[in-house]
Amino acid sequence: MPKFILSLIFLMITSFSWSQLTPQEKLEQRKAQILKEIREKEEQLQNVKSKEKTVVSQLALQTEKIKLKEKLINTTEKQTKLLNNDMYINQININRLKKELVVLKEDYAKMILKSYKSRSEQSRAMFLLSSESFLQAYKRAQYMKQYASYRKTQGQEIQEKSEELLVFNDKIGVQKQEKEKLLEEKQKEKTELEKEKQVQQEIAKSIKKDKKQITAEIKKKQQETRAIDNQIEKLIKAAIAAANKKAADANRKTVAANRKADPTSTKVVSKATEIAESKAIETSTKIVLTTEGQIIANNFKANKGRLPWPVEKGFVSLPYGDQPHPVYKTLIVHNSGVEIATDQGASARAVFGGEVISVMILSPVNKAVMIQHGDYFTVYQNLSSVNVSKGDKVSIKQTLGKIRTNGDSGKTVLKFTISQNTTYNNPAGWLFNM
Repeated sequence: MPKFILSLIFLMITSFSWSQLTPQEKLEQRKAQILKEIREKEEQLQNVKSKEKTVVSQLALQTEKIKLKEKLINTTEKQTKLLNNDMYINQININRLKKELVVLKEDYAKMILKSYKSRSEQSRAMFLLSSESFLQAYKRAQYMKQYASYRKTQGQEIQEKSEELLVFNDKIGVQKQEKEKLLEEKQKEKTELEKEKQVQQEIAKSIKKDKKQITAEIKKKQQETRAIDNQIEKLIKAAIAAANKKAADANRKTVAANRKADPTSTKVVSKATEIAESKAIETSTKIVLTTEGQIIANNFKANKGRLPWPVEKGFVSLPYGDQPHPVYKTLIVHNSGVEIATDQGASARAVFGGEVISVMILSPVNKAVMIQHGDYFTVYQNLSSVNVSKGDKVSIKQTLGKIRTNGDSGKTVLKFTISQNTTYNNPAGWLFNM
């Protein structure tokens, strides 16, 4: 319990500290994170080069690195914009203070001149003595006192405004230096970005030199992907057949029970009709849902667009559908689901509650888990290890297994598919905020 309380306090302090950060400080933290990601990509790129991996992997990493550089430039531009806004506000304050000081100094000068002309004690005494009554003399004495106090207040106000003006001048001077620094950083980042793009072009050229080999690699990968999709489709069809056989058997038992209970009931159908109904259920290409199965399917469908990601954190590295190759635009790469890149050592997790109907060994290093949700199926591919077994009931966000890190590219990628019966759906429409 004390550890839990300490953890909670730490989390609250961290959240409070983050909320206290200025937009400029938040952008600085974002820049630091982007720079860290760039260094990681550089390390991965060097690792690929040192191991003499395929140029396709180099191109993919180089493309990611360029995207991060562009994000870094955008962040710097946002910082510059914020700084310009602050400088603009400070300049308005400086202009306002200068105008106020001009007016104050002019009024003060007039007052000093007037005071100088009536500076002698004799003049002040005559001003009092020439009063027609005691009350008038008292009022004149009060006026002279207030006039002296007003002179003093004006002098202090001029001093305060002058000091405030100096503060704003110092502040805007510092901001100008910061702006120059940011502009230098932006120019440096743009120069580095151009160099990265040149490197990318060189990699692309080297790929084009060996187009036949790369095309063969891509086609081979596509064949493997199609073979896996076919394997998954067979398993789904087998699950449909098993579910429908179970439903047909249940239908036969219901008919038999009705016939035995009351042969004259309207619920009783002929033997021929019974056989036809059972055969129709068994041969259907879609799952004939039971009442329970229909509830599960409806719940799954009701959460469309709100399902959690099958990984704790990551990004879509290859979206659903037909994608043009990054170099050979005429070469189409097909994807039946989405590929999500994540951190090494990450786990796959169920996006919804359901039943594990298959744990597949797609290759010696590639395992997959298939989960049924009524007449919907979710599949989690590219696992190095699996934590569940066929027949297990799983809950939402339950860990299914570790995602494999590719030894060639160094990437940790989960392939995730959603289908209704054998019809694939685009996961982007199902997962929250994808």
